[in-house]
Amino acid sequence: MENESIKGMPKQKLEVSDILKEAVMIYFKNLTFIIFTFFTSLPLFCFMVYFEICLQQTMLETSRYYGSMPDFIMEKLDIDYFLKLVQLGFIYMVPLYVLELGSAIVTIDLASKLRSKEKKMTLKEMFQKPFGISNLRGTFITSIYVLFLTTCHQLGLLWIVVNYHVYLKNTVCYMLFAVICSVGFAKILRLYLEWSAMWNMSLVMSILEGIYGVDALVLSGYFSRGCHRRGLFLMLIFFAWGHFLRLSCLHVGGYEEGNGIIIQVGLFCLVNPLKWVVCMIYFHDCKERNLEKKTDEESGKDVKVEHE
Repeated sequence: MENESIKGMPKQKLEVSDILKEAVMIYFKNLTFIIFTFFTSLPLFCFMVYFEICLQQTMLETSRYYGSMPDFIMEKLDIDYFLKLVQLGFIYMVPLYVLELGSAIVTIDLASKLRSKEKKMTLKEMFQKPFGISNLRGTFITSIYVLFLTTCHQLGLLWIVVNYHVYLKNTVCYMLFAVICSVGFAKILRLYLEWSAMWNMSLVMSILEGIYGVDALVLSGYFSRGCHRRGLFLMLIFFAWGHFLRLSCLHVGGYEEGNGIIIQVGLFCLVNPLKWVVCMIYFHDCKERNLEKKTDEESGKDVKVEHE
């Protein structure tokens, strides 16, 4: 009787610490998995080194314009600067994003297999059992939606920062504008992190279950109901880690010699696969909670009908 009652009890919802702990167990307790993700992340690492050097040099150049009046901004922004921005945008949205997506696909697929199996996989088995090609097209379609939504929110955050520093910082009521911009920035950032968890879940769904596009986004929104707080904190951890590395490297001038950039990107690429393992576990937990809730609701309805 006790075993039946225990078996019938619903699983306890995983908290943020539980998800991170399980992800670390899957990632760092499998040396072959670390080696596999290292090899699959090498193209991403190389492109990121180049991208970060260009980005941080551009950020430093842009910071020189913060003290200028708006009337003189356009005189200082020459065609070379504009082309740098176009180049950065292209690198971020095409090769860099495609390489990160490829790394995410193999990491999520393999991590899901390791989670469902008690036996550890060898490095040979990992390379022999690649991601199913049938889901690749659907995953790419979902990634286009995710890239569009992510870029829109990032541009919104950038728009607030630029407007404050260029147009509002030197005005008489700059303190009031600083508060308004800070509140707006915090609000959009919160939504961005919450929705990032849903968007990443839709990618996981496309990779593991072949659901893609709008259907994946809608279903991920359904599964994440009541879990926004967990998704927010999970994404905040990796968001803060990436920007901490970038700002630290920028502060010490690591972009000048290149060694700082290599360390920065290396630490990012070491932790980035862990993010996708976390997203995979988060998806499975949200899905199981919703299925259990649906089953309980249907069971309750059946009992009610029989009683009547």
